[in-house]
Amino acid sequence: MHIQEHIITTIPVFEIKDTFEKVLDFFQDTTYSHVAVVEEGRFLGVFSENDAEALLPETKIEEFRYELQSFFVRGETNWLDVLEAFARNEANLLPILNEKEEVVGYYDLTDIVTVFIETPFFTDPGSILVVATGIKDYSFSEIAQIVESNNAKLIGGFITDTQNDIIQVTLKITTDNYNKVVQTFRRYNYHILFGNSDDQFLEDLKERSDYLDKYLNV
Repeated sequence: MHIQEHIITTIPVFEIKDTFEKVLDFFQDTTYSHVAVVEEGRFLGVFSENDAEALLPETKIEEFRYELQSFFVRGETNWLDVLEAFARNEANLLPILNEKEEVVGYYDLTDIVTVFIETPFFTDPGSILVVATGIKDYSFSEIAQIVESNNAKLIGGFITDTQNDIIQVTLKITTDNYNKVVQTFRRYNYHILFGNSDDQFLEDLKERSDYLDKYLNV
């Protein structure tokens, strides 16, 4: 997957010696969260739109040198790590640096998300299954083996949550033998958090009076 074709080179980069006048105009005219600041052509950090509200146009960026945030990606950074950088820094614009620490452009979050949703994980037919297990027991190879041992195909999967020593994995699998896959996950002590295909076991549980108690004790 080549995300480099989505590098934007038309968004400005500001010099540390500039005033905030053009920076404020930039944030007023766009919906971007951050913009890059350089010193003599080398990346220094990013300035956040959240910090711009109380600034006067004549204020020099230099006065906020030590408040600049330092996050960026490289041109060779893969798309998953780019998405992670967006999420970790709560940004919708990421500067891209070359080996000389120069800003060569930006990634826009909307563009990268579009790339993500065009992957086979979203476009190929299949069923979504969300499973959870203890973080010490987590093994993606085991998850793949469970799926494939039931003559289903694993289209894709990724970790969607980790907390309290529990790891949550979202899978997309072919619909062949879906219920058998679910049953096997249960036999291996995985909790089924979500499934979008018919699951006869779950339907049976719903008909039992103690279903609520079982659910609350998961």
